[in-house]
Amino acid sequence: MLHARIHSITYTAEGVLLFELRTLDGAAMAPFEPGAHIDIHMPGGLCRSYSLLNDSSERHRYVVGIQKDAKSRGGSRWMHEFARVGSVMSISPPKNDFRLDEQASHSVFIAGGIGITPLWCMIQRLDRLGLPWTLYYGARSRNAAALLDLIDTPKWADRVHLHFDDESGGRHLDIPRMVACAPDDSHFYCCGPGPMLEAYQEACSAIAPARVHLEYFATTQALATEGGYTVRLARSDRSISVPQGQTILDALRLAGVDVPSSCQQGVCGMCETPVLAGIPDHRDLVLSQDEKEANTTMMICCSGSLTSELTLDL
Repeated sequence: MLHARIHSITYTAEGVLLFELRTLDGAAMAPFEPGAHIDIHMPGGLCRSYSLLNDSSERHRYVVGIQKDAKSRGGSRWMHEFARVGSVMSISPPKNDFRLDEQASHSVFIAGGIGITPLWCMIQRLDRLGLPWTLYYGARSRNAAALLDLIDTPKWADRVHLHFDDESGGRHLDIPRMVACAPDDSHFYCCGPGPMLEAYQEACSAIAPARVHLEYFATTQALATEGGYTVRLARSDRSISVPQGQTILDALRLAGVDVPSSCQQGVCGMCETPVLAGIPDHRDLVLSQDEKEANTTMMICCSGSLTSELTLDL
C-alpha cells in the first residue's frame, strides 16, 4: 500500500467531487497508463476503486472523480462527507483492466455520467500523441456533467458531441448510430451505467472483440451465493466449506484468511485469484470470455464453483 495526502477537493458537477492526491514528501507518484484505477482505503475496512482521470504524463499527482451515489455502500458517501484536504489516505498502486490501444486508426469514446473519468484520461493521451478520436458524452443535464469545463471547448468542437437528457426530451444516446458512423477499423470504448453498456455491447456485437472495450462501475449479475462446495487452498493446505448464502470471499474471511478485495461485485479485479483445479462459476465483469473459458483465474468476491471442490493458489 501507498500513503497519499488529499491535496485538493474540487466541485465539478452536481454530486461529483474531484480529489487530488499527492505523496507525503513531494516525491513522484508511481506511473500509470490511461484507463488505470487506484483503490482507496477508508475507515471501517471500506475499500473502493476509482479511475484516474488526469493526464498519464503527470507524475506529481493522481486525480479521481467520485460521484456521491444515493445507493452508496459507504465508499462515496465517506469520501464526500468526511474526507478533508490534508487527510492521509492509504491507496493501492495503479492497476489497469481497461487499456487504451494506441495503435488504433481512430478511437471512439462513449461516456455516461461519471463514466467520463477513465475516458478523459485516454483522450488526453491520444491528443498529446496527435491521434484521432471522437467523444460522445451523455448526462442527465449540463450541471450533472463532470469535467464539462475542460471538455466543452472550441478546440474540440468537431470531436466532442454532448447529449443531455433534459435537453433532448429524455432520449438516450443513439449508440447504434455512433458505432455505425465511425471510421473503419475504429476502436470503441464505453464506460457508464449498466443499461448504456448493454446497448453498447449490442451495437458492437458484429465488431471484432479486440476493438470493443468497456468498463463497469457496478455489477449486472447476482453474486454466486449458492454454496455447497469446498475450496481447497493449495499453498496453505486448508479446505474451507462454502455454505449457502456466502461467497468464496465471505467464507475465506470467516475462516481467518486475509485476501485483498475492493468492489465485492466483480468489477475491479482486485481479488483475482489463480485456479489450479475445478471449474469456476464466473460472475465477474472483468475477465474476457476467453479468459473465463480457460478457467485459470477467477474473482472470488462474486464467482462460485460448478464442481464440488475448487482448488485455489492461496
